[in-house]
Amino acid sequence: MEAPGRTVSAAVQEHLRQLCLHEFPCGTGSWNKSRFLPQTWRSWRELIPREEVAGSPGEETVEDLLGLVCSPHSPWALLEGCSAEDRFLRQLAIQNPRMLKDTFFYSYFRSLQVVDKQVSLVDKDLLKFLKLEELVLSANQIKEIDAVNLPPTLKVLELYGNSITSMECLCVRPPPGLQHLGLGHNKLLGPTQSLPSLVSLDLGFNALTDLQSMMGSLRSLQHLRLLVLQGNPLALLPYYRGFTIDSLARLCALDDVTVSPSEKHQFLGLSRSGDFLAQEAQFVVTIGRVTGVLDTSVLDPEPGPQGPFITYSYYVTYDFVEDEEGERSEYVEGVLAEIVKPSPSVEQLGDQIPEEVIPKEVIPEEAKDPVESVPTTTSQSAELEESEASGRSTPLPTSTEELAKLRPLIDSQLCPSPGTVLFSTARKPWADVIQCHYEMQHRLRDLVPLKAFLLAGTTVTVVEEKILSWPVVPPVVDSPLSTKKGKGEKDKKQKEKGKKGKDGNDKAAVKGEKEKAKDWKGAKKKKELPKELRRDPAILQVLGSGRVLLEPLLMGEPLVSTVCNFGVIRTMESDRLAFFRDSKNKKAKKVYESDYQPEPLTVEVQVQLNQCRSAGEALRVLAAQRAH
Repeated sequence: MEAPGRTVSAAVQEHLRQLCLHEFPCGTGSWNKSRFLPQTWRSWRELIPREEVAGSPGEETVEDLLGLVCSPHSPWALLEGCSAEDRFLRQLAIQNPRMLKDTFFYSYFRSLQVVDKQVSLVDKDLLKFLKLEELVLSANQIKEIDAVNLPPTLKVLELYGNSITSMECLCVRPPPGLQHLGLGHNKLLGPTQSLPSLVSLDLGFNALTDLQSMMGSLRSLQHLRLLVLQGNPLALLPYYRGFTIDSLARLCALDDVTVSPSEKHQFLGLSRSGDFLAQEAQFVVTIGRVTGVLDTSVLDPEPGPQGPFITYSYYVTYDFVEDEEGERSEYVEGVLAEIVKPSPSVEQLGDQIPEEVIPKEVIPEEAKDPVESVPTTTSQSAELEESEASGRSTPLPTSTEELAKLRPLIDSQLCPSPGTVLFSTARKPWADVIQCHYEMQHRLRDLVPLKAFLLAGTTVTVVEEKILSWPVVPPVVDSPLSTKKGKGEKDKKQKEKGKKGKDGNDKAAVKGEKEKAKDWKGAKKKKELPKELRRDPAILQVLGSGRVLLEPLLMGEPLVSTVCNFGVIRTMESDRLAFFRDSKNKKAKKVYESDYQPEPLTVEVQVQLNQCRSAGEALRVLAAQRAH
């Protein structure tokens, strides 16, 4: 059987004991006993101290005792943050301690603040507080509250940070004069019930998703002027503010922002179109410039005729919540699957590195089992080479084990969180400033996991992709130049021996061979890449990763714009080599060493929550959604 929880009245009694109202320097004792006559001598003046009688030499004066509780340096002083009621009770316990009885407490308190006291039950002893107008029970463990146990004089009730899931019990017999109700940061799922006297209602940061049902229940509150709904999933809808303002004509402030007459005019009539508005949130993620990327290619040796030929590309990834109810086909171009199909093993490569690499395809559902990355072994590489050399097409993997052998070497930081999808920008070659020009629109209908995702934030990662390519047909080991040179020497010896019987056709053949050798030398100097290359699985390296906070979008901000700073990853050696590669000015070395200030790795990230600014805009969005 579950043990009964802690009650509000028990927490109040515990708080009064912690004030030490009957201990020095408060209350009565040897430090002030002469100030009070015995009970039998002054029955009609038992609560009035004898100020005219001088205290004994061993007693303290009232001023000295008050100084002990009021001085901030005194060991008997109250802690910072104590209420005015606590300070008054301590002073009263010195000036007139006989007044501190239960009847006094029940008639004195007009405000009770029981915050973070592990309270789970609101008991009927609260009815003993005859003049209680404000009750604050925030940051406790209350799951439900019975309005029968609330004093009828109550005007303000705050229950922030509890575990309340329903207002049904609270609305059965609420205090008739209740004007403000604070239920933020709870677990409310449904609309509020009838509370006719409410002027202010705070339901922020709950799990409310049905905007139309909520407005239907709030229309019955004729005196409601202040409303807070931000932090709920329904507040992420693009037409949330306009629909609420048009539904509650008497509202003066929504989410602590004054409702202006122009807003009421702009959203006029929007509430009548509620049945046609889509229940989906819309976000736009923009990734701009990337700076401070290390150019790793300058550290690689020059490739030989047999390779490997190394190419580098860079991109940015971020995770976003997966919408189980929405369509995912529009995201395929930007999605990095947790397990991806291998890239084509043979590709035609040009003289320059391509600016964009074809996005990886999402694998079939049956191959989505998470597996660990396994590097390709030497035997596997040999099998691939043999397959390519023979001209056979490489079959796609059919099992998880085969897929793991061919998947890229993915860092653990590139794995999306549960319930999210990993998106990436297009692959770009190295540059001092990499312009991503990335923009992706996300439409989500499942608003509850979306709220949890925004509270957690997204992880932005800068990735370097390294690909090693090898010639499909290895070059011939014997140099054709030596063969042609031998033939030339043989012809020369034959001429020296007096064999001059050859006609003009032989001379033309020798001349043609010399021209071919000359052309082959020129081609070797240019170091042209073979036309057909076999690519190894990509090697991915995380250059920087960090969390972007998205909670401001829940708190009413329409845009989160930040520059992620991952620190300096460049080195003096790499920057110097890159400078010498791109410039012939060797004298710049001394200036470079004396004033070296590398730029940190940064990424520009923006996440915008789409919000309609008028009823016409909301209807245009609706029309666009239907057309789509």
